[in-house]
Amino acid sequence: MHISEGVLSGPVLVSGMILAAAGTTVGLKRLDYDKVPRAGILSAAFFVASLIHVPVGPSSVHLILNGIVGLLLGWGAFPALLVALILQALFFQFGGLTTLGVNTVIMAAPAIICYSLFGRAVHGATRKAFAAAFACGFLAVFFSALLAALSLIGTEEKFFKVSVLLLTAHLPVMIIEGIVTAFCVAFLKKVQPGMFARPGMTDPVRGEKGGGK
Repeated sequence: MHISEGVLSGPVLVSGMILAAAGTTVGLKRLDYDKVPRAGILSAAFFVASLIHVPVGPSSVHLILNGIVGLLLGWGAFPALLVALILQALFFQFGGLTTLGVNTVIMAAPAIICYSLFGRAVHGATRKAFAAAFACGFLAVFFSALLAALSLIGTEEKFFKVSVLLLTAHLPVMIIEGIVTAFCVAFLKKVQPGMFARPGMTDPVRGEKGGGK
């Protein structure tokens, strides 16, 4: 879902840079030191998953994993995904440096939205948590595809058909991401349930309150 350079208009690029900078600033402030290794692992997972992609117009179809990144990092998803996108742009020319801001917002903003929507639900009973995790993975990709489509339409109305194609092409990815996220959550709830601690909830591993990260 990386948007290539030379496609988006100046206002869209600048808006993306501003939003990405704001999100990354908040993410760095809320990222605890003990979550830095986790952020690195998730950033690497995103980096690897995005290497396998299928071009679709000015963008591409690939696994994103931003749903599970959001559940595990919260606002820390912004700096984690930004680092991965920078490395992809430098080493593999996926996306580009001028579109880095927009691509970061496309990947990270849905992670934050789904974290807010489903972060507490993953603490529920197994079936409830599984359903919430699936919805998180599914909608994270849907929102990312929607933001990418809006970025294209905001540049040129003639990109409307391409935007529709982009959304349609990601439908299978949404389902796959939902399943992957659900299984990841089910596994982590068994081996490390404290990874999903939420604000105001006691961390079952460390016996502390969630810090709103």
